[in-house]
Amino acid sequence: MAKERNLQLSNYDISDNRYRELKYFCRQYKEKQKRLYSITELSSPQLQSTRGNGLSDRTGRIATKKVQLEHEIKMIEQAAMEADGELYVCLLKNVTEGVPYEYLDIPTSRAGFYALRRRFFYLLDQRR
Repeated sequence: MAKERNLQLSNYDISDNRYRELKYFCRQYKEKQKRLYSITELSSPQLQSTRGNGLSDRTGRIATKKVQLEHEIKMIEQAAMEADGELYVCLLKNVTEGVPYEYLDIPTSRAGFYALRRRFFYLLDQRR
C-alpha cells in the first residue's frame, strides 16, 4: 500500500502536527466503538476509601468513560455529516479506516473528495 501523504491544511490554520493529531484521533474510531459497546457492566457503586479522604465509585467511573467515548464518536460523525450529508459514510471510511479514494464508490472527483476531506478536518478541529 502506498504511503499516505499529509493533507495541507495551512489555509484552515491547522498545522501539520495538529492534522496528525486529528487524523489519529479519527483512526481510533473503531476502537472507541468497541470499548463503548463493551461497557455493559452495571453494578451498584462499590464505595472504597481512596487515600483515606475520598470515595471510589466504580460505576461512576464507567459511566464517565462511556459518556466520553459517546462524545468523541459523535464528534467525528457530526463533522463528517456537516462536511457532506450525502457522502459522510464514504468520508468516515476514509478518515477512520484509511480506505483510499480509489476503493470508495464515490460520485465525485478525487479533487472534490479531498476538498471535502479538508473541510472535515477543519470542522473536527473546531469541535475539538
